Amino acid sequence: MSEGIRAMWMRGGTSKGGYFLASDLPKDPAARDALLLSLMGSPDARQIDGMGGGDPLTSKVAIISPSKREGIDVDYLFLQVFVDRPLVSDAQNCGNLLAGVGPFAIERSLVSAQIGETPVTIFMENTGQSAVVKIQTPEGVVTYKGDAQIDGVPGRAAPIPIAFKDTAGSSCGALLPTENAMDVVNGIDVTMIDNGMPCVVLRAADMGITGLESPTELEANSALRAKLEVIRLACGPLMNLGDVTDKTVPKMTMVSAAKDGAIATRTFIPHSCHKAIGVLGAVSVATACLTKGSTAYGLANRGSSSPRSLKIEHPTGQMTVVATLDGPTITSAAILRTARKLMDGIVFAGDT
Repeated sequence: MSEGIRAMWMRGGTSKGGYFLASDLPKDPAARDALLLSLMGSPDARQIDGMGGGDPLTSKVAIISPSKREGIDVDYLFLQVFVDRPLVSDAQNCGNLLAGVGPFAIERSLVSAQIGETPVTIFMENTGQSAVVKIQTPEGVVTYKGDAQIDGVPGRAAPIPIAFKDTAGSSCGALLPTENAMDVVNGIDVTMIDNGMPCVVLRAADMGITGLESPTELEANSALRAKLEVIRLACGPLMNLGDVTDKTVPKMTMVSAAKDGAIATRTFIPHSCHKAIGVLGAVSVATACLTKGSTAYGLANRGSSSPRSLKIEHPTGQMTVVATLDGPTITSAAILRTARKLMDGIVFAGDT
C-alpha cells in the first residue's frame, strides 16, 4: 500500500504500539490483520522490516472508533501482533495500551478536551467491559508532561488514572471459571481467575523456582517453559477459552512472597516472560491475593482497609492496584498509568 496509513505510535504504560482510527483500516478482519503483520514486520524475531520492536510488549495495536453506545465516548479494540508467527489475536484486552486511548481520542478530535482534566469513557471491545480514564488537558489540549512515575518506564509523565468497570469474568464468563479457588492441573496447584485478564496463578516454588529470577533466566529455562505450556493448554478448556494453542491467553503468573509489597510475580505472556506485568493481569493477580483458598492467598500481604492498595511486584518494580471491596468481593479496581506520544504520521506496509 504505497499511499500509507495514518497512525500514531505511543507508549502506553509499559507497552508500545500503533494507534489507528478504525476508519483508516480495512473493514475485513483478514485484510486488516495481513496489513498489520506487514506494518509490524511479522513474522520475524527482530521485526526488522516493520515498526515492531521484536518483543510482544512493542508489537501491539489499538484500533479506536467513536462509540454509538450510551455513556461511552470511544470503542477500543486491542490486537496483539505476534512477533515470530503470522498471527494477530483479539483474545485479550491490554490495559497498558488503554492508557493511550484517551489522549489519542482527544488528539483525533473524537472527544472534546476540557480545561484542566478530560474524562474519557472507553468500551473495550475484546471483552465488553468499560473503563474511565482521566487525561490532563490544562489548556484544552493533551499534555504528556507531569510528575507521575511508573515502574518499568524511565522518567516522569502526566498521570493517567484508569478505573475499570465490570471486569469479572471478562473472557471466561466468571471470575473463577471452574467455580473453585484452587484446582490441581498436571499435579500442580493452580488458581484460574479472570478479573479483566484470564490468568493461571501458580506458586513459584511448585514450579521449581524462587520467583525472583530475571526474565532472561526464566526464558532460558526450557524445562520450566515446557511445563508451563502443558499446564496452560490444559487450563484453556477449563477456563472456557477452548483450545489456546494459538491464543495469547491465559497468562501464566508464578507468585512468591513479596519483598515489601503484596505479592511477587513472574508472568509468561504466554511464551515470553513479561519484563513487568500487564495492567489487567495485575488486577487479576490482586484479586487472587484476596480470594481465600487461592494459590496466592497464603503468600500475600493482603492488608485490611477498603479501598485497599495492593502493590504487585514484578521484575522491574511494582504496580499498585487500588481495590474497593464489599465484604470479600472486589467491586472496582483502579490503577495509575502514563502515556507518551512518540510519532504521528504515515506508516507504510511492505510489498508482500
